[in-house]
Amino acid sequence: MSKIKRTRSLDELKTLVVCVMLGTLMFISDILMEFLPNIHIVGVLIVIYTIVYRSRALISIYVYVFINGLVSGFGIWWIGYLYIWTILWVLVMFVPRRLGDRAKTIIYVAIATLHGFAFGLLYLPVQTYFSSDPAYLFSWWSIGFVTADIYHGIANCIFGILLVKPISKLLLKLNTSLLRAE
Repeated sequence: MSKIKRTRSLDELKTLVVCVMLGTLMFISDILMEFLPNIHIVGVLIVIYTIVYRSRALISIYVYVFINGLVSGFGIWWIGYLYIWTILWVLVMFVPRRLGDRAKTIIYVAIATLHGFAFGLLYLPVQTYFSSDPAYLFSWWSIGFVTADIYHGIANCIFGILLVKPISKLLLKLNTSLLRAE
C-alpha cells in the first residue's frame, strides 16, 4: 500500500473517531444540561460540527441519536430525532462557503435559532402519524411551542452567539493539527 493511500486511510480513521467522540460529547452535554427545560447546546454543536466536518458531521449526529435511544429507549419520541437534527445539518450545508465570516456566523446563529423555535413543528409529522385527531395535534404543538420551543430557540440563539465562531475556529485548528500528526 502506498504511503499516500495509507496516510489518507489513517486520516479517515482519525476523522471517524473524532466524529464519534463529538457525537458522544453532544449526548453528554445534553445530559449535563437536562435540569434546564429544553435548554441545551445540541443544535449549536451540530452547526459547529457541520461547519468543520461537512458531510461527516452526520456521523456525530447519528451517534448522538443512537446513544439517546440506547439510554432513553427507542420510543416514538426517538423517531423524530432520526430526521429533525438532519434538517438542521442540511440547512447549514446550504450556507454558501464563499460568504464572509461575519455573514456566515449570523446565518448559522439564525438557522440554529429558527430550528429551536420550529422544533415542535418539525416533530409534527411523527405526531400526525401516531394521532389522527387534528385538535390534539394543534394543542400538542401550541402547548409545546409556548412551554418548550421558545426556550429552545432563545437558548440556541444565545449559545450560537457565544459559541459558533470561536468553537468552530478552534475545532478547525485542532482538526488540522490532528490530521498532520503521525
